[in-house]
Amino acid sequence: MQSDIYTMKGYIIGKILVVLIFISPVFFVNGCKKQEKCGCDGDILYSIGPNTLNYSDLRVSGEGSSMSFMIGYDTYYFCNPVEMYEKYKKINPEDQILISGDLYWDCNYVSQSSQSSYYYYYKYYNINVTELKSYLYGK
Repeated sequence: MQSDIYTMKGYIIGKILVVLIFISPVFFVNGCKKQEKCGCDGDILYSIGPNTLNYSDLRVSGEGSSMSFMIGYDTYYFCNPVEMYEKYKKINPEDQILISGDLYWDCNYVSQSSQSSYYYYYKYYNINVTELKSYLYGK
């Protein structure tokens, strides 16, 4: 009778171990990583600046309805172009520009790059510009 109890306990312990073996990867594998939200109201990738730009490097369309610039192969589109356009108008075209801000992934870039395995050399970001002013290098 006592050996039946030990046999039954061994059977139950064996079943529990089998279940734990199949369930344990759920607790130890972090297969899903949270994807950053894109766009100006998304997750901040990092902050840049202050960086210097030439006045001519800043692309402005309309009355400041769209503003962007490039650094290397990367393009940065302003999240707040109308607000920064007023500061841009006060900068002397002969001066360099100091720019700082928070970077986000551009949603168009994210959707296009996720649909293709092609490595993109050209990255597109949105930037919420916090500083845009003349850089008076030695003046």
